[in-house]
Order: sequence, then structure tokens, then C-alpha cells
Amino acid sequence: MDAEEVTDRPSAGGASAGSAFAGRAVCVAGLGVSGRAAARVLAAHGARVTAVDARDDAAQRGRTAELEALGVDVRLGDGDTLPAGTELVVTSPGWRPDTPLLAAAAAAGIEIIGEVELAWRLRPDGGDRSGARITADGGPGGPGGRPPGGDGPAPWLAITGTDGKTTVVRMLASMLTAAGYKALAVGNVGTPIVEAVSEPYDVLAVELSSYQLHWSSSIRPFAAAVLNVAPDHLDWHGSMEAYVAAKSTIFAEGCVAVFNADDDTSTALAERAEGVARRVGFTLRVPRPGEFGVVEELLVDRAFTGDPGTQAVEVAALGDVRPFAPHNVANALAAAALARAFGVPADAVRDGLRAFVPDPHRIQHVADVAGVAYVNDSKATQPHAAAASLAAYRNVVWIAGGLLKGLDVDDLVRSCAGRLRGAVLMGRDRHRLAEALARHAPDVPVVDVPDTDTGAMDRVVTEASGLARPGDTVLLAPVGASFDMFTDYPARGDAFIAAVGRLADARRAAGGPVRPGPGGAAAARDAD
Repeated sequence: MDAEEVTDRPSAGGASAGSAFAGRAVCVAGLGVSGRAAARVLAAHGARVTAVDARDDAAQRGRTAELEALGVDVRLGDGDTLPAGTELVVTSPGWRPDTPLLAAAAAAGIEIIGEVELAWRLRPDGGDRSGARITADGGPGGPGGRPPGGDGPAPWLAITGTDGKTTVVRMLASMLTAAGYKALAVGNVGTPIVEAVSEPYDVLAVELSSYQLHWSSSIRPFAAAVLNVAPDHLDWHGSMEAYVAAKSTIFAEGCVAVFNADDDTSTALAERAEGVARRVGFTLRVPRPGEFGVVEELLVDRAFTGDPGTQAVEVAALGDVRPFAPHNVANALAAAALARAFGVPADAVRDGLRAFVPDPHRIQHVADVAGVAYVNDSKATQPHAAAASLAAYRNVVWIAGGLLKGLDVDDLVRSCAGRLRGAVLMGRDRHRLAEALARHAPDVPVVDVPDTDTGAMDRVVTEASGLARPGDTVLLAPVGASFDMFTDYPARGDAFIAAVGRLADARRAAGGPVRPGPGGAAAARDAD
């Protein structure tokens, strides 16, 4: 599941906006963060809620006690049985359509929606599909979105893609805030979206996974972006075609469709989208009219100007993008395109980008030890993300491994072979990476680390340091998911940071040069 656990916040919504749910028998399937939020909000809107989850332990019982106090019928230990009399199912995003409960609901003709679709229907206008609209010129001087403090439900600026969603949604929220809007990043980050829609925000920056889009049918963002598309979650969707189809639904009628002009699938989805107000591309090249792109050291807008054919507006400098890497420049351009579509001035785009604080575990510079840079990109959990990370560096000792989820790694290894100084492999599917390296990079030294205990990462980092030379980068870009060895990708990244911290301490004690990165090895030692 894409969504991460976040701190719950109470809903401030009243029953009036969701009166369509009053008295309805609703089954909430799955009691993670989004499921619990959906159950709370539905109960507040007068629905008769039954919430089910296969997990039944002390922690889950503690988390669901508040739901029972609200009158929710909580059933733990059985996530397969559809409660009798159910009229609507609200499913958590990670539940596959072929799970027994959802399959039974579909067979009975019962509507199944996700938390995102529920949130759209709970908007103060009752999910009115008209929303906030934009004409073809858009941007500053045109209608844009609305002024800060405007009336009506908060428009949605939506982001999907295989990689970069969380970074872009947070960059976008920072730009909107810099422009004076009361904005919030929601979806797979922060506050559950069903709780945010009842609050008086000016605009919501919404991260949407393919799972969430699969279970949505009527959402209509003001503007939407598809950042990139590469194979992922195919075990859930069943095919690449189904995965792409889920992503495509974000381009709703009347929205500004923002697409990656350097990504064939993203471009094709925008071109095929019917009824959009306009299409705006972003590229790492010099932009054409109607695009955002890079000119020398500047990020520029050739879409929302008085004359896109002859004019370009500077929105930021490359130096404003942190951390700097080609794929993160693309993230900044996508966020800028969405912000400008909503009417954000160019200087607020720049100020928001400068104020943006990157999340950990995403191309995070940990430390320089003996002239070698150590970089943590534990979030790179599939080939497309790892390829982008590897492309940011010239000479790399690559730390990789984990659960590959059936994804092919040959193209990845072939594309990065010329950059590799060496590779250190760990995790359950490391043999598949070793085989691909033998095929496509036979001269690259490979170290296999079979350890899975708590000290495994120390050995991995030590082996990597032995392969690296001054000027090289030791890069954790695992390709695989973390669950074979760690609770999640942040835990894996934290283990790497801590191991680098111990390596740095040892080198420092021996008189070697060490330069911690921001929040890197020094922070890791403090956390030990």
C-alpha cells in the first residue's frame, strides 16, 4: 500500500454536507489510517457503519476503541465476510478487487468506493462536479483558481505518478502557502482527505495512488498531473494496462492536464484525455510554448504568460531545487505548473520552493566520509525510482536489494552499468539483481551480504566503503520493498544513516576526514 501511517486528527465535519449517507448501512473495509478516518466521518454523518479488518491484536483494538465509542460496529479478525445488509462499501486503498469481501460486494451489485471518492462526495457542495473551473488561458491575470479566502469548497490540485508524488504534493503545498493560500497536502500524506474536506482550506494539494484512483469515479480536480508511469503494483492491478488505466482517470473533464513531456505514457494520457481545459507539459529541456522547462540555470514558464509563443517567465533557479537531481528538477517543474495553473505568482513559486524541506529517505545526503558521499534513497522501491536516483551520480557504489515484487531489473542494470564502481546486495531477492549484474555489468565487483540480523546494514555499509574511492557516491537505492528485513522503507533508511554514522565515527577516531550531511550521520548518532 502506498499510504503511510500518520497521526489521526479529529474530524470537524458536521452531518449536513453528508446527509446522503444518513441512515445508510456502510461497510468500511480496512482499518488503517484512511479506514478509521472514513469510519469516523461516516458515523458523524449519520451512517450505520460496520468496520472490518483481518487484524485483531491489542494495538488494533486500542486504535479502534474510539470508533466503538462513536457507535461503529467494529469487527476484527475477519476481513473476508461482507456484513449482511450492506448498501455501500468504502474500501481502504490497498485492498485488491479480488479480496473475498470486495468480490462479494461486486457480485451483489453493491457500490464500492475508496476514501478519496468518499471525500469528494462529502465536500460542502455535496460533491458537485462543477467544482472550480478554469478557462483555456488560465494562470495569473486569468481566472486562476480563486483568491485566498474565497468562498466555496476547496478546489483540488491532484498528483499521481509512479514516482515523486509525495515530493511534488509537498512542494506544491509550499508554493500555495507562499502565495497566501490556506493550503494542505493530503491523500497519501498528512491528514486523511475525508477529514480535510470539511475544513476551511482555500485549496488542497492531493496525492493519489493508482489504488485510490481505481476506487474513484467522480472526482474532478481543478488541475491534475501525471508525473511519470513505469511498471509498479502490477500484482494488485493485474496488468500494466490496468495500472495505466487507473492513472488516466485523474485527467477529468474541465481540468488543466499537466503531463511530463519527457515521459511517453504521461504524454499519451494527456493527449487522449477528453474535455480537459488545456494541456500543459513540463520537460528538462528548453520548453516549447505551453510548457515548463529549463533554460540555462533557470526554471521557466512558457504556458501561463501573456504570449507563450514569445514570452517566458522565470519561476525559480536550479539552485532553489533541493536536493538537486534531475528527477527532482522535474518534480519542481510539475509543482510549478500546477501552482501557476491555479494563479500562483512566479515569485511565490520561487519562495515556496526555497521554503520546501525535503522528506528524509529521498536522495538524502547523509555524510562525506574519506571523500566518499553517502546518500540514502531508501524510498527508491522499484526500478524506475532507482534509475532516476542512479542517474544523478557519476561513479556509484550501489546498495540494493529487498523484495522486487516480480518487477524486471534488466533494463535498470543495463542503463546504469556505466556508472557503477561496485554493488553490495542484500535482502531476499538479491540473487535476481546479481544475475542481472552478471549479464549486463560483468566487470562490476559485486558483494553479496546474506545477513538479515540487526547488524546487516553495518556490514553492507562497510563493504560499500571498501569498494568506493574518493569522489564516489555510496548510494542506497534498493529497488525492492523493505519488508523482508525492515518494518518499512524509513526503518531501512534509518539503519543506513546509523551505519554511516558509526563508520564516520570510526574514521574520525582514526583521524580521517568526515563531513556530515544535513540531518545525516550526526543526527543518526543522536538517535542511537
